Amino acid sequence: MNHPDFDLLQQVVQAVQSAGQAVLARFSADARPRDRNDIGNLIAANDTISRDILRPALSAACADARWDDDEAGAGALPPGAWWVTDPVEGAINHIHGLPDWGVTATLVRDNLPVLTAVHLPLSGDTYTALRGGGAWLNGIRLHVSGKTELNAAMVGTGQAVPDEGSAVYQRTGSSVTAMLEAALVVRVSVPATLQLVQVAAGRQDLFWQYSQVRSGLVAGALLVAEAGGSVTDLDGTPWHLDSSGFLAGAPALMASAVTILAGEDAR
Repeated sequence: MNHPDFDLLQQVVQAVQSAGQAVLARFSADARPRDRNDIGNLIAANDTISRDILRPALSAACADARWDDDEAGAGALPPGAWWVTDPVEGAINHIHGLPDWGVTATLVRDNLPVLTAVHLPLSGDTYTALRGGGAWLNGIRLHVSGKTELNAAMVGTGQAVPDEGSAVYQRTGSSVTAMLEAALVVRVSVPATLQLVQVAAGRQDLFWQYSQVRSGLVAGALLVAEAGGSVTDLDGTPWHLDSSGFLAGAPALMASAVTILAGEDAR
């Protein structure tokens, strides 16, 4: 591919795949954490193992990029290049023996995601995207859904982090109720990236979220956009890191989704 970041992306792919294999070695479908303390310790241990592989590899691949240490951080980053990663995206699923987890790494330049790699170790799949260069699954070009009617659409949302607060819970609950009436099927699951890769692949038609956690959105946002989808705030304006909400999906469904979600926020 004749893209200035293609070779860099290949190094990122190698990094997320290596980290993914290290975390896969700790995965068991029989895992059953005991309590919140156990959950926290297991997640921290897995994150450390993955991050210890990602950080040196990515720093060597792009030495001028700084490291975003705040995995739950939201909002814009200072100018320049940044690595935004989730060492175990869907960590809560991993430690409960569930399959929806992976490793993500995204290069953000001046608050625009420019390349990303998402590796899902259990399936062996790797999703990649380059700004202006398309979105791919294992080297096969991705395209979002072509659906035009929301009543035929599979849509989804979920939590960004635990303990988000009653205001977010109420907005999320109201939006799910509205979408249950408007769409065909509504998924409520975590993590965001695992739904967004499905949107990019055209298997799911729409995803929205009220909370803005960088590490959970930048990879999926680039994948969906480069697969021909639309990525906006909940009011339909273009999404950016300072947006108050997130909506991504098939272009023909966006206006209807904005109307429904805006109506719930106005209640």
